[in-house]
Amino acid sequence: MNTPENAATVIAPTADVITPDGKDWTWVLERSCPDCGLDTPAVVREEVAGLVRANAASWLAVLDAEEDVLRRRPRPDVWSALEYACHVRDVFRLFHVRLNLMLDQDGPLFPNWDQDETALAERYGEQDPKAVAADLAEAAEILAGAFDRVSGEQWQRTGDRSDGARFTVESFSRYLIHDPVHHLHDVTGVPAA
Repeated sequence: MNTPENAATVIAPTADVITPDGKDWTWVLERSCPDCGLDTPAVVREEVAGLVRANAASWLAVLDAEEDVLRRRPRPDVWSALEYACHVRDVFRLFHVRLNLMLDQDGPLFPNWDQDETALAERYGEQDPKAVAADLAEAAEILAGAFDRVSGEQWQRTGDRSDGARFTVESFSRYLIHDPVHHLHDVTGVPAA
């Protein structure tokens, strides 16, 4: 996803012009992100739950804007703030499912998720911002609570993506937090603290 720019015109939310992001973002586990500024390798695993909650609060502030502002795409090939918020909500939901798989099964293979297809199918740009805010807050709290309960050897349990990427719960927690932080930067332009 490209970084949005300020725009004065409303662009219809036609998600079909978004170029799918095919990058392997696992490199954020090895170095800071030059775009959003998050030093993912330095994230303390026990702090991820709090970071999820803080990030969700920032998204709720973003979603407390006029609907036309939230639906406005800065460019046709860049998601609107509302579309990004829907994505973050769904990332929180997906990562909760994947975290549970890692805690309940030995070395599970995560089901594939096509984020771009989901955005189209769920019509992200047409969703109700108030409902998105409520759902995002709920999904964040459920995920944060799940991370709060991880302890001891559970941090070393593993799970795999179909592309061969292997995560421990610990690396998974760091990988997770980069996504909503990065997308908040995409929308606000404010680097990670």
